Amino acid sequence: MTSAASPGRKRTGAARYRSALWLLTKRDLRVRYSTSALGYVWSIIDPLVMAGIYWFVFTVVFDRGDRVGEQPYIVFLLAGLLPWMWFTGTVSDSTRAFLKDAKLVRSTSIPRSIWVNRLVLSKGIEFIAAIPVLAIFALIYNAPLSWYALLFPLGILLQAILVMALGLIIAPAVVFFRDLERATKLILRFMFYASPIIYGLSDLPDSIQPLASFNPLAGIMGIYRSAFFPDQLNWFAVGTSALVSLVLLALGAALFRRSERSVLKEL
Repeated sequence: MTSAASPGRKRTGAARYRSALWLLTKRDLRVRYSTSALGYVWSIIDPLVMAGIYWFVFTVVFDRGDRVGEQPYIVFLLAGLLPWMWFTGTVSDSTRAFLKDAKLVRSTSIPRSIWVNRLVLSKGIEFIAAIPVLAIFALIYNAPLSWYALLFPLGILLQAILVMALGLIIAPAVVFFRDLERATKLILRFMFYASPIIYGLSDLPDSIQPLASFNPLAGIMGIYRSAFFPDQLNWFAVGTSALVSLVLLALGAALFRRSERSVLKEL
């Protein structure tokens, strides 16, 4: 009887987790947009403004638009900046995943990982909602669509694993080391320029590319960009991105489980 009932309890627990995750995600999105007149538009204004600035700097000020990335450069930029906003938004918000809702975290019985995963999901939904903007610019600038666009879901999956892993590591760590919140912001600034976002992996010297491929964002950005720029797909970088992301997820899950009780006491 016990073995027969166990799968049912597991399914019920999984269903409750998914339901709670979706409710918290909807709450995040509702709170984020309910007090804003422009709502969803704000999720795309930031990457559009950044893309405009870098496009102007590289193509107008320094006239290097044909030597950095690929043409049309604005599409190249957006294909990197839109997923970057998902990455930096989730990692940055993870520093306050527990601190912001400390009372709820202590009082609820749902797995505490949900406070990280709701950020991954809400920011991921914003990213997916911004993809039509990338498509519009691709149409305006006649960027040809490659069959590699079919790999887009793979990029989303790998990025979801990566940001979830980092969130599981950062969220509990900040509870014990509050200075890590500011340190994370500094690291994200460094990561922006150390990752192929305003440039491509192929723009780096050949001697550096293998090392740069171990940055998990390198392979992920290459997947997204290959939809319009097939030469940006580097399978070695994709493989290392998958490996690093999975290793980080295993490490993050282990650290999260070990620190969960201590986090609740500290909160």
